[in-house]
Amino acid sequence: MMRIRYDPEADVLLLKLRDDPPADAVEEPGGVVVSYGVDREPVSVEFMNAAARRLVLPNELSVTIQAEGHAPAV
Repeated sequence: MMRIRYDPEADVLLLKLRDDPPADAVEEPGGVVVSYGVDREPVSVEFMNAAARRLVLPNELSVTIQAEGHAPAV
């Protein structure tokens, strides 16, 4: 289960990896926050300034999921 949410007012892209509540969070350089559960496994990843960094295009929001080791179709 993975959920993706974008908050245009805050310009934050959130990838929620599982439903467990976060127990700890680490802010990485570049405006990325990784939250961890009590089992020390990632719960979510937040990307700050997502539109400014062109991670999302607010008027054209789409998601592409690519399996590891597979090139995207052209």
